Amino acid sequence: MRTVKIAADSSCDLFHLEHADFASAPMKVITAEREFVDNADLDADGMTAYLEGYKGKSKSSCPNTTDWLNAFGGADDVFCVTITSKLSGSCNSAMAAKEIYESEHTGRRVFVIDTLSAGPEITLLVRKIEEYVKSGIDYDEICQRIREYREKTGLLFMLKSLRNFANNGRVSPVVAKLVGVAGICIVGRASDEGTLEPMHKCRGEQRSLRMITEELAKRGFSSGKVSIGHCMNEEAALRLRGMILMKFPDADVEIHALRGLCSFYAEKGGVLVGFEKG
Repeated sequence: MRTVKIAADSSCDLFHLEHADFASAPMKVITAEREFVDNADLDADGMTAYLEGYKGKSKSSCPNTTDWLNAFGGADDVFCVTITSKLSGSCNSAMAAKEIYESEHTGRRVFVIDTLSAGPEITLLVRKIEEYVKSGIDYDEICQRIREYREKTGLLFMLKSLRNFANNGRVSPVVAKLVGVAGICIVGRASDEGTLEPMHKCRGEQRSLRMITEELAKRGFSSGKVSIGHCMNEEAALRLRGMILMKFPDADVEIHALRGLCSFYAEKGGVLVGFEKG
């Protein structure tokens, strides 16, 4: 009987699965004064509060090859899920670990999927792999199905600050300065290429949440799973769930607090939304 494991970097906001063996390869958030390891012991809200008052530079760091090898944990078949390669070196590290793992252990297999996304969309992908593993589906069939499933999911976001994105060269400082002024929020999406694409500048949180609901409809959502991750803003997540269920009564909506890496980029008040397209 071949052993199976699911491994993902910590941008997926999960640290355990109920129906499959799972390991998280930790991302890190680093300042000149402190280092935050994105594992189950991290106080993500405490990190966010610290960074909100921190005036220096901060950056994120992806899992290295050893982190990934540890996450693979000796399994015969590994499904490895990474944050978009357009924003992180995590996928490259995972591919290097795959090469080492398979060369040193004849017969073992590692499937690495670049999600081209982050946060709650990755949550959906990991849970879909868990569903397939639980059902006893063949390894190669799972690889094919999860490639297809990735094409049927999406990510939307509402951000109240882009400071950390700008500090890490992810967005223009000019764009970042516009957000937060006079209550301006950015509503955007993960593009098909795996970049984060701002779409709308909205005045106020309520209008931003309505815009997300409208974008869900535009992007093919009618029913199915929605995963809402928030950074210290459960109230907004609950209101968004209510709006979604009002418009899409058959939606299956879950809410969770973002962990370290996603909290770092979402910043306080941010909301990320993974969803299944129609």
